[in-house]
Amino acid sequence: MVDNPTPPMTSSRPYLIRALYQWIVDNGLTPHLLVDAAMPGVNVPPQHVTDGKIVLNVHPNSVRELSLENDWISFSARFSGSPYKVIFPVRATLAIYARENGQGMVFPEEDNGGGGPSPPSSDKGDRKPSLRVVK
Repeated sequence: MVDNPTPPMTSSRPYLIRALYQWIVDNGLTPHLLVDAAMPGVNVPPQHVTDGKIVLNVHPNSVRELSLENDWISFSARFSGSPYKVIFPVRATLAIYARENGQGMVFPEEDNGGGGPSPPSSDKGDRKPSLRVVK
């Protein structure tokens, strides 16, 4: 009998974040992410970091270009009136919850085990989106 070990599974964290985000928004509430701002690769406005953590409102009306990928979360938002491109590794997410009632999930700390994934490349740069009429 050949012993075929099961290959290691990827982290469930990005899948749970996407599911809970959708659940919170579908219920008309405001999704917030608690992020470890001290983790390598985290790019958030430093003036809003408290005790090495930041709470980010990721409601669709509060952010633009929200991307909830398997390795990275990114979006554009305004902080104190100034635009800012936020990007951080999914593993830096400590919790996702609804602001109004606290319903959501806290994630266990994961072993950093190295530098983690490379940031996604952006061939768009900081250009504004453009639309065109298709006939």
